[in-house]
Amino acid sequence: MKYFVASDIHGDSYWADRVVSAFKESKADKLVLLGDILYHGPRNDLPAHYEPKKVIEILNNIADKILAVRGNCDTEVDQMVLKFPILADYIYLVDEGTVFFVTHGHIYNPMNLPSVMPEDAILLTGHTHVAGDFIWEYEDGRKIRYMNPGSPSIPKEDTKPSYIIIENGKAELIAFD
Repeated sequence: MKYFVASDIHGDSYWADRVVSAFKESKADKLVLLGDILYHGPRNDLPAHYEPKKVIEILNNIADKILAVRGNCDTEVDQMVLKFPILADYIYLVDEGTVFFVTHGHIYNPMNLPSVMPEDAILLTGHTHVAGDFIWEYEDGRKIRYMNPGSPSIPKEDTKPSYIIIENGKAELIAFD
């Protein structure tokens, strides 16, 4: 399987379209969305192309290809208009023996690891809007790989709009052109 991972679209139709186009071009099997799909949230400025109804249409057209987790801005009302499940706090992806713990990041993150996360799993989150691929080292000697595709519509800390490709048990952070 090949997975295309994106996060924090926040209702921006331009970026929803770019994400779906890049997903299709990548020939990935599944588009994994790490939450905050439709609403921009009270702490963020309105995205440049804030059109959640258009985002609904764009994503519903490929609903059978989407796996998603709930972000802190996603609600039951959003689930009523989206044709794919969005209300899980986390999911596991297993690719070529590599386990990915997939969550939004507002509950589980490097500072609050889930007890259900295998020790050698890679943690994938969104939420911070900061794209990166990091190794977190803990006082007990554990090290985990933490990846975040950031937010295409509202990137923070001078990071570029990015996504993650998972294939053959490996994950790579890639900036949009």
